[in-house]
Amino acid sequence: MAPPLTVLIPCKNEANNILACIRSVETIADEILVADSGSTDGTLELARASGVCRVIEREYISYGDFNNWAIPQATHRWILLLDADERLTPPLAEEIQQELTAPRHAGYWMNRLNHFMGHPIRHGVWCPDRQLRLFQRDAGRFVGSSDHARCKILRGTVGRLKQPFDHYTVWSYDQYLPKLQRYADVQAGIWMEQGRSASFWQLLLRGPSRFLQCYFWKLGFLDGLPGLQIAALTAYQSFLKQAKLWELQYGRRQADAAREVTLDSGDATQGRMELPQQMALSGSTPLAAD
Repeated sequence: MAPPLTVLIPCKNEANNILACIRSVETIADEILVADSGSTDGTLELARASGVCRVIEREYISYGDFNNWAIPQATHRWILLLDADERLTPPLAEEIQQELTAPRHAGYWMNRLNHFMGHPIRHGVWCPDRQLRLFQRDAGRFVGSSDHARCKILRGTVGRLKQPFDHYTVWSYDQYLPKLQRYADVQAGIWMEQGRSASFWQLLLRGPSRFLQCYFWKLGFLDGLPGLQIAALTAYQSFLKQAKLWELQYGRRQADAAREVTLDSGDATQGRMELPQQMALSGSTPLAAD
């Protein structure tokens, strides 16, 4: 018999996703722990109304920091962590139950199948996408300061499950582009703290080289038009990170620029006011010539 399992779902403003995620894990979870970081769209009300969730709340600093706060609050020793836009598939649920009947490791890698506006992506930089999401509560912690922190097993061995889980990461550009901006802001800040400098060549070449890698080298073209868009978005994100770093180091603030314009305008006005006085001293006037 498999030991009891806590399914941990970190979320914020996931009203469109939370119930589908909960339903996907109900058959396997002995506890569903929803960790919310300030939802205002009804996510918490939906989770509580489901009648099967325990809800905890705290402000969000980063993905790793938030998960590391939530993990120790799980009731059971074994944890399966799913984001609200992810779904546990029935084949993977069955595999997890079988593996936990006699667990051989302290944590398990799982394959994540990403979807772009409903289309599964099987090539390019989005595939394969291994995630360590099944682990013992006291052995797993997230490392990394950005929103892409990853789980690491502090002690014990790590195994691998065969069946994938689904990730519906993009439903619209309105939803996805702000994410790219946030990721770029975080990464540029990290590079700034590390002393990394923006460069002409990085700004020029990083985006195009990333597109070629994603679309051709990683066979993204085999995913058709979704693969083309993913390659373009990945290239844009790579460029944006470099541009954000340049902005932090060399970008001028609007207030500073406005102040300089004001000072320059003042100097010019002063020069125009002094001109008639100089002409008067020389015995001539501008109107006399007319």
